[in-house]
Amino acid sequence: MTETPVRPTNTHAPSTAPTTTSAATSAGRCPVSNFAAEFNPFDEAYLQDPYSVFARARADEPVFYSPEIDYWVVSTYDDVLAISRDTESYSATAAGELIKPPCPAAMDKLAAVDYVPSTMLVDEDAPLHTKRRRVLRKGVTPDKVAEIEPYTRRFVRTCLDAIVDAGHADMVSDMTFQVPAQTAFVLMGVPEAEVERARRYASRFALWIWGRPSDDQQVTLAEEFAAYLTYAREHVERLIDNPGDDYMSNAIKAWQKAGNDDVWDRTYLASIMQSHLYASHETTTNAMASGFKVLLEHPDQWRELCENPALIPAAVEEILRYASSVPAWRRVTTRPVTIGGFDIPAGQRILLLTGSANHDEARFADGDTFDIHRHNAEDHLAFGWGVHHCLGQALARMEMTVMLEETTARLPHLRLVEPQRWTYSPNTSFRGPETVLVQWDPQQNPPTAEVR
Repeated sequence: MTETPVRPTNTHAPSTAPTTTSAATSAGRCPVSNFAAEFNPFDEAYLQDPYSVFARARADEPVFYSPEIDYWVVSTYDDVLAISRDTESYSATAAGELIKPPCPAAMDKLAAVDYVPSTMLVDEDAPLHTKRRRVLRKGVTPDKVAEIEPYTRRFVRTCLDAIVDAGHADMVSDMTFQVPAQTAFVLMGVPEAEVERARRYASRFALWIWGRPSDDQQVTLAEEFAAYLTYAREHVERLIDNPGDDYMSNAIKAWQKAGNDDVWDRTYLASIMQSHLYASHETTTNAMASGFKVLLEHPDQWRELCENPALIPAAVEEILRYASSVPAWRRVTTRPVTIGGFDIPAGQRILLLTGSANHDEARFADGDTFDIHRHNAEDHLAFGWGVHHCLGQALARMEMTVMLEETTARLPHLRLVEPQRWTYSPNTSFRGPETVLVQWDPQQNPPTAEVR
């Protein structure tokens, strides 16, 4: 779960391409080389294999300007970590901008529900971010995650019960989308009677914010967004009247305290409900979809997990490192900075290739190799770093662990359908296969009673 907004605004006007600075000239490198000019995170070849592009960037141009997206792109572990730490020089306000502003017809859909733009934790800076985060993190404490775990395990078992005798499944639609979404409903206080309705809004909005949807796609996404917002408002109002012991109620109780009107309002509360319900399942859906894919592409390591479940926590960390569900994130410079020998002015947008950082050989030996025995996999930046470190990281780890524990026990002979076509949402920042087709021989299933 990341601090992800679903916010259809783009207040940053496109800038002209930065000119070559003295630092770049002295380094003998042009900001717009052939490689930089060809960089396109929406290209199908990139979507299929961004890591080969990342490797070339780290080796040849660790920092470069991309005219395709009007961003400076940073690829090494040390640079990504340094920028994440330096909140004075790099603002989070770029994180929630739409790559493509909404078309008029999409804006009409939003206007019909009186949509008012709102910031979220992910694109806020101190001191407001600090005040809000201090309250919201109480909703995802280790104790709260432990309290939710039995629900998650029940959801996983229900998913497995539905497919175990079939001999085939899509691990995305049949599990990795279902389980994080249902867990998110518990976290956010969605009543069981509302689950079916809320599930319709647990859609993927990565294309809306971080992609380049067509106008027709934008209109459809705006319609879904408007319906989602309407539900979020209704749920917030219900909890205002009768708060419980959940993530949203925790925020509402903070809003109701005297003196907090400068920190919270109804618009922001609805945005929390909408964006965090989405965020708390989207990244985990992608991470575990990628996890099943990569583990089954390495059947020897899958067998090790089946034979020794104690390895599962380490496997979760390696999945997060190797197949980051958020392979790129964004910042904007607040003052002139120097990165990789380039002097970059204030107001320039920065694309942090966290997926590249997680494969950087300077930090991870043989970083392009998947290895559940890797000793420092937990050094990954899959959850960000510093003040914007993902609030829901413990929740995501728990969900991934439970899905692997239950699936390795029930379907140890799981294998990928070969061949199959891998598809990914065309956006800069969220990545996971849209389907993971698997098969097995039901005759080899361990008896259910023996694995529970």
